[in-house]
Amino acid sequence: MENTDWDFVLQFVSEPWEMDCFHVPERPVAERTSAVPALTVQVPTPPDSFTNSPIDPPAEEDTLVSVSTTFFPGAHIYSYPPDLVLLSSDSIFFYVHARALLGVSENNFGGLLPLSPKTTVSQLGPVLMVSESSTILNIVLHAVYDMTCSHYSPSFESLAIALSALTDYGVSLKRHVGPSTALHSLLLSHAPLYPLELYALAASHDLYDLAVPTSSHLLSFSLASLTDEMADRIGAVYLKRLFFLHFGRADALKRLLLPPPHPHAPTNDCDFTEQKRLTRAWALASAYLAWDARPDLSTNTIESALTPLGDQLSCELCQKTLRDRIKTLIIQWSTVKRTI
Repeated sequence: MENTDWDFVLQFVSEPWEMDCFHVPERPVAERTSAVPALTVQVPTPPDSFTNSPIDPPAEEDTLVSVSTTFFPGAHIYSYPPDLVLLSSDSIFFYVHARALLGVSENNFGGLLPLSPKTTVSQLGPVLMVSESSTILNIVLHAVYDMTCSHYSPSFESLAIALSALTDYGVSLKRHVGPSTALHSLLLSHAPLYPLELYALAASHDLYDLAVPTSSHLLSFSLASLTDEMADRIGAVYLKRLFFLHFGRADALKRLLLPPPHPHAPTNDCDFTEQKRLTRAWALASAYLAWDARPDLSTNTIESALTPLGDQLSCELCQKTLRDRIKTLIIQWSTVKRTI
């Protein structure tokens, strides 16, 4: 279909489905389009369900179809037109290419392809009904076509369901949710709000490249609050990695805190005996930090706990060695691994 023809059809599109006045996180993935009699050859309507029925069909001018705003007949995603129509569980039509689905699927797209001879055929190809809603199917197809769906603002729950659907359709998650993919970036954008859920999702599908950056958002998570159900979802391997991350950082902090500031050469005003005051003060302050060593301990907390030690020192050389020791400690703590 020419772009001008499709633009003419879209002038009959009504407003999107009415929505509550409250904020809805996900944007609609379809628009209702009038089926105009003069253009029915170019814009197919759903299969005629009134054939051989004693009930008269409604007037054709009243027929509305809901079509995907991305996967519609004139979308020109490929150089050739779509040859397959997927109908979601909430009756949204997605016009796609069978070759694209088969190219990424290891199980003939969940056994739906090749088509059965009894499959209903529209003017742009066969119509296949799928069990997913339009929101989930929209995410699945964007992943198949390697396109971003971030402008639809899908919720985290929808993305999690879509990953399971991709697995059911035989689509490799390691390939289509890899670090360079749009879906990987979209999932990672939910890490600040859903760190544990995203980590569990990545672990359940063995998506290591997604679990690694997500784990940095779990440094403040209390391992004692982990439920049995969540531990089951995460699995033994990724649960061990998360525990080792927490314990490893806590141990590293204790090791870094242990050495006191290096003593300077004795002077008339500050000999080795006088410098032991700084060593004792450092030991007390570092013990306080080490007692509650948390993997998410910030450098600001460390600095605010140790810097006041200098207020009790009259020797400028001792103050300098203290500042240098704190600076070194902060640099060392900043380089400790923050991910699994």
